[in-house]
Amino acid sequence: MDLQDQLKNLFPDHVDETPVAVDSKKKDLWLQDDPIICKYEKRKGKPITILEGYTGATEDFKALAKELKTKLSVGGSFKEDKIIIQGDYRDKIMAMLKEKGFNVKRVGG
Repeated sequence: MDLQDQLKNLFPDHVDETPVAVDSKKKDLWLQDDPIICKYEKRKGKPITILEGYTGATEDFKALAKELKTKLSVGGSFKEDKIIIQGDYRDKIMAMLKEKGFNVKRVGG
């Protein structure tokens, strides 16, 4: 018997009025008809993955960039409406985006 059950036994008429916590960070991203382009390049000899072609709000694309970098545990940046991820993670990124409901097109090898 935990504390909540003990309190219910002591005060059976009490109504729990605690507001349900709403996770404001979990908002849906705007899905689009055109696919997001996922391409591979090398800059200064190092591999990078570039995502471009998102037509929604910039804040949503920035949130998506942060989520991808966190899940992959890699560095990256958001510049000029492009997400740049350090390393070749095309397969993992495409799987994550398809899971979220995005159309993704692989470009560059």
